[in-house]
This record gives sequence, C-alpha cells and structure tokens, in this order.
Amino acid sequence: MTASDGVRLSVTIGGRSDGPTVVLVHGYPDNSSMWGGVAAELGAKHRVVTYDVRGAGQSGKPPGRASYRLDQLADDLRAVVDEVQPTGRVHLVAHDWGSIQTWHAVTGDALRGRIASYTSLSGPSLDHAGAWFRAQLSRPTPKRLKNALSQFLHSWYILAFQVPFVPDLLWRTGLLGRQIRRMEPDAALPEKADGLHGLELYRANMFTRLSRPAPRPADIPVQVLAPTGDAYVTTPLQTEVVRWVPDLRIRRIVGTHWVTRAKPAVVAAAAAELIEYAETGTESRALRRARPGMGPFAHKLVVVTGAGSGIGRATALAFAGRGADVIITDVDRASAAETLKQLGERGVAEYTVDSSDGEAVHRFAERVRAEHGVPDIVVNNAGVELSGSFLGTSAEDWERVVDVGFRGVIHGCRAFAPMLVERAEGGHIVNLAPAAALSLSARLRAELTADHIGVTAVGPDRRGLGPEGVAREVLRAVEPTP
Repeated sequence: MTASDGVRLSVTIGGRSDGPTVVLVHGYPDNSSMWGGVAAELGAKHRVVTYDVRGAGQSGKPPGRASYRLDQLADDLRAVVDEVQPTGRVHLVAHDWGSIQTWHAVTGDALRGRIASYTSLSGPSLDHAGAWFRAQLSRPTPKRLKNALSQFLHSWYILAFQVPFVPDLLWRTGLLGRQIRRMEPDAALPEKADGLHGLELYRANMFTRLSRPAPRPADIPVQVLAPTGDAYVTTPLQTEVVRWVPDLRIRRIVGTHWVTRAKPAVVAAAAAELIEYAETGTESRALRRARPGMGPFAHKLVVVTGAGSGIGRATALAFAGRGADVIITDVDRASAAETLKQLGERGVAEYTVDSSDGEAVHRFAERVRAEHGVPDIVVNNAGVELSGSFLGTSAEDWERVVDVGFRGVIHGCRAFAPMLVERAEGGHIVNLAPAAALSLSARLRAELTADHIGVTAVGPDRRGLGPEGVAREVLRAVEPTP
C-alpha cells in the first residue's frame, strides 16, 4: 500500500479472517519477520496484520530525516489501519520503536475511536519519557536519581547514533549488527539496510521530543509488558505512566529486550487477554492483578496444600484476608470443604489430594492450570504429625511422615515450578517442610532466581508460633519488597 507521502509499505494479513484484527508494529533494527512466533500464536483466534515500517524490510526507504518523524510514522499506522479494516476498531501490539510510534499514534487524534486496545513492549512514549526524566531530576530522591542514572546508562546508544558517519559505517561493515547479536542472544542478526536506514528514527525524533515533551493521555486500555532483563529500556521508564493512562495494566515478563522472539507464546497470551477484555469486558485474573495500585496479594492465585486444618487453614485464611484468591487441598474432603466455606468469596476451589502421591499431585497441578490458570504462589504445607512415644510408633508411621512431609514437598515443587517458569511472570513457592527439605528449598531457590521465582522454607523450629503465627511468617516471606 502507499503511505500519505508516497512511500510504499509492505503489509501482510494472516490468521483467522473472522477474528478481531490485531496490528503488530515492529521496532529497530527489526522488520516484520520479528513477529513470526507471536503472529503464529495469535493467528488461531485473531486476524493478524504485520507490516514493515518505512526504512525496514520490503517497505520503501525514503531519504531524508523528515521522512522518519513521529507524525509521519503515526500517519503510516493510521493508513495501514484504514487499509486493512476501513471501519470498526483494531488492536495494537508494538515493540521497541514500534511502541514509540504507536504511543504517539494512540495518544493523538488521528486514530481516535479506531483503537480497541494497545499492548506495548520495550518502548515508551517519547513525550512520557521526557516528562518522566524531568520528574526524576526536578523532585530528586535517592530512588529517583538511581532510576534516572540507570536509564541514562541503558541509553548510551542514543547518543552514539547521533554521531555522523560512524554508526552508518559500522552498519555497512556489519560490525554493529554482530555486536547486537552478541549482546542479545535472543535477537536475530539484523539486516544491514534495516539498521542503516533506521538510524534516522533516532536522529529525527529523540532530542526534539525528549527536550520539549508534550505528554498526552491514552483513552484506551493499555498493557505494558516490561521485560525484566531489558538492556535498553528500564522498567520504571516503561511503567510509571499511570497519570497518562487511566486504564493501565503492568506486567513484568522474565526475559530480555527481544522477549518477543524468545517467548512468543508468553507475549501472545498476554496480548490476547487484553484483547478479550476490550472485546467482551471479561477481565482475566492476570489483568486484574496487573492494575497499578493493587495490594501485593490482590487477585493473586494461591495454592495451599494440607489446608483442611491447622497451619494450612490459617495460611489460606491469611492470604484470603489480603485479597488473594485461594485454592486448597487436603486428604480429608470434609475438612477441606470447611476451610473453603471459611474463605468465603476468596475461596476458588477445594480438591482432595494425597500429597504423598506424586502422580496425583501432578494431575492436580494440571487441573489447576486448566481450570484456573497458573498460580502465583504455591504453599506446600501438607504434613503428618505423630503423637505418642518413639517406641510406640511403627516404621510404617514414619514412612508416612516422610512420604507426606518430605516427598510431598518434592511433588509439589516438581508439579508447579515448571509452570511458573513457563508463564514467565515470576512467583513464589513456600515449603513448610521438615529439616530434610530445607536443603532442597535452598537448591531450588538458586535454580529459579533467574526466573524471578522465590523459594522459601519454613522449618519445624517455627511451628512453635502456632498456626496463625506461622501464617504470618509465610506472608512476610512472600510479600514483595517495596
């Protein structure tokens, strides 16, 4: 198709023809092929549109800095939307410079009434970013100064791209593309032409917008997916936009700047949830908990095993009292049902599960994922306490203690930890375990740290606190640090 200034834009339409239309806007130094995995995931239920922005891929590569200004890029997006869907509303998902230009479009007037939702990754509005920097420096606190300095250090390349000739030469020789690939294993090797022509994006827009910001609000549902390991855009810069976005969701995704390539299913699933909300008004639990200002446990899904009585019941009630949605298990159906009744509206479901049965625990975990989604917090609490003297107990009694108290922890961790890793939004596992399980918890904590999944062990020495005291210990361990 032809843009308003005559530049030809290469547009591809795929997916389900009768589904909601989703337009994917790529960043720099990519082209629309970057969306291959995400488009495939979305295509089962959505009509998916990708296009090469000007200067990239199969689209035209106009000379001159003025051809790459934000107003023109936003007009290109408007033209694509009008071409692929002349009436009605579309959904937008954008990454990096695609996000920057999409923010400019959705906060302006050209697409007003035509956009149903917007999911942004790794690219803020330049006007919002300029205002954010001013706020950090005009009302400095140690935290704000640290955030501003961190973003300055992450943005070194912006200054480098303003230098004449040098970055152009580095792109032509292929050195810059290979360096990006070395720094970001999840990135594809960029096309030289895409990198070279896209330099004008920085030269035409960065300093003019950042030095004289004119932030505008977005009047549509917006979701910011912030990769935790983004080497170029820090989380505060992306997410501290609530004053300009009344209907905002913020989700931190475990991954690097190119999480779109590395974890397309995660990105697509999150985008699909916002699309579903905009189309039907149905808001997933993940979207509810992603609203800014929610408490640390509000709308989080918590699984507590052995919750029919004692510490398990107290822990389930404590989470529910802080706004969490709680799923409980116990080997005794009647006691589990009583706990669920006490949980009230915060009780999601109760299941009869023997934690010593590994296959049963895995079946339970799969059922939870299918019926309620991946939990945010898992408390492996089930245990057996023996009464009477040592000589008065049998070997079978002690085997049962080990099966439930130790192997039950292993089964719970093995069933739920892979789900938390795959979801890529962090989480926490708490093991109320005998001493033998403490080393297991420490090893698992080290293994899952990179996935932002915490693991806490509450040993038998804390049992003297009583059920409510141990429940408070669990919440204190899981609550995120401000």
